[in-house]
Amino acid sequence: QVQLVESGGGLVQPGGSLSLGCAASGSTSSIYGMGYFRQAPGKEREFVAAVRWSNGNTYYEDYAKDRFTISRDSAKKIMYLEMSGLKPDDTAKYYCAAQLVAGFMTLSRSYEIWGQGTQVTVSS
Repeated sequence: QVQLVESGGGLVQPGGSLSLGCAASGSTSSIYGMGYFRQAPGKEREFVAAVRWSNGNTYYEDYAKDRFTISRDSAKKIMYLEMSGLKPDDTAKYYCAAQLVAGFMTLSRSYEIWGQGTQVTVSS
């Protein structure tokens, strides 16, 4: 079994930057890919970005392409999301997730393991 522990998040002013981390433990050799999703109050959970564990290929939602960077450290089994140019619309709870069986990287249903989520609030 794979376990995920999230770190980072918090309160940041508009235009600021924030970093999230997601550490995987357990049967990490079974991970195909990892990603971040977010959910704002009253809204559906949406895809942010993902990374394929074997080759580091990355995937981004349109709003994240120019402002967010996803990466992974295979040796440490940690995924990172660097966010810059943050806007109030980025306020949400961010969840990291692990995909054990190859599937669409942008769909939440492709991910079997989920972290507890971390709050990101962008406000002045």
